[in-house]
Amino acid sequence: MNYSRCALIFLALLLCCSIPVMGVTTYPISDGPQMSAAISGTNEFSPGQDAVISVIVQNRGLNTLESSWAGGSDPAAAVTRPDLSTEYEVWQGSGTIPRDDVPTTAKLVTIALSPGDAPIDVTTGPQNIGDLASQTTATVRIGTKITSDATEGEYTLPLALQYTYLAASSQQAADVLQSDYQRVNVTLPLTIKIKPSVKIDVLDVVPENLSVGTGGYLNLTIKNTGFDDGKKATVRLIRNGNSPVIPTDSNVYIGDFPQDGTVTCRYKVAISDDAENQTYPVDVVVSYENLDGDMVTSASDTVGVPVLGKLTFAIVSDPISVTPGSSNVIAVQYRNTGTQTAYNAQARLSVVDPFTSSDNSAYLGDLKPGDTATAYFSINTDSAAPAQDHALDTEVRFRDALDNSQISDTFKVDIRVVPSSQPTGIAVFLPILLLAVIAIGAGYYLLVMRKKK
Repeated sequence: MNYSRCALIFLALLLCCSIPVMGVTTYPISDGPQMSAAISGTNEFSPGQDAVISVIVQNRGLNTLESSWAGGSDPAAAVTRPDLSTEYEVWQGSGTIPRDDVPTTAKLVTIALSPGDAPIDVTTGPQNIGDLASQTTATVRIGTKITSDATEGEYTLPLALQYTYLAASSQQAADVLQSDYQRVNVTLPLTIKIKPSVKIDVLDVVPENLSVGTGGYLNLTIKNTGFDDGKKATVRLIRNGNSPVIPTDSNVYIGDFPQDGTVTCRYKVAISDDAENQTYPVDVVVSYENLDGDMVTSASDTVGVPVLGKLTFAIVSDPISVTPGSSNVIAVQYRNTGTQTAYNAQARLSVVDPFTSSDNSAYLGDLKPGDTATAYFSINTDSAAPAQDHALDTEVRFRDALDNSQISDTFKVDIRVVPSSQPTGIAVFLPILLLAVIAIGAGYYLLVMRKKK
């Protein structure tokens, strides 16, 4: 073994251990994360509008100064102090643990928009946008609804931000790093503007002939209670969801619609068969040209439309009696028991065994509420018909106020089959004998009178 070579190597290692550890300590100056927010795109909205507000969140935090120092140092003595507006130091060198975070990074950023005093409803809840490093931005879309009664003006919306950042970090040993994170809550103002607009208020609702399953008219009186004068305006009637009130003529052009102006519009509407005797909603909006020359639509106004029950009829005549084997023309009296006029009404009788008919329909004419009319039907009764009560179906076909064909619900006509009252035995021949006696008497009288002459 070469002892001299081993001695040289040992001396070299000893010399290395005696040299101070070389390291680099940096001294960056920073205020930590500096957050700001602004609305991207338009911040002008109209009353009643469903608005999506795009918000840009930016972290403007900066490290403005760095210096370095070389020399030996104990890692446990190096401490980071990133207090706001305060100098701090980060020791890096041989045997230190690298830091994953920097003090200017905003971590776990959460934002939440509140309406404040603004006439707005926020429909999107708090959102987590993750980490936001220095000099980076994130765009968040927030759903809102401008209330229909919003007035013109500027409003401030508070935007609440919550995040954490690295406030301090100390290396207690070569393999131990202690970090201190602080939570920050800050509120930033966002400004929106409510533009002047046409706002409608339906003052009066007058239905004409609106009942279940029919069609009629709806008359509306509408006032512009907004702060804008609408030009080239059209008032539109819109079905509200699954409401049984269905507009069939939904647009009325009114031209200029100035502030505090009032107009009356008339619409054709249909009422579906599944409606009932109650009030149903319908929506009204105005499309118009605003001061900027843009075509816009006002917030809707929902109004109630009273719908009457389905047009009904009833039989008001007495039950009809017939005999087996007879042919009869029966008279049936119909009454309009509804609340609307039935135009060109026709009655139909459904004839079944033991009856037959060659004429089972009759014209009733126009029937106002409470009016009656008589229908005549020809029916034949089977000779084997049992003596009992029968009920035949009948219905009335008519036209509504919009000349649409309608059919009433089916109801009943009562017919009673009674036993025949024909004479039996000698009683059958009595009328013939009576006629024979009369004929003989008349012949005898003529013969006597001729002899006297």
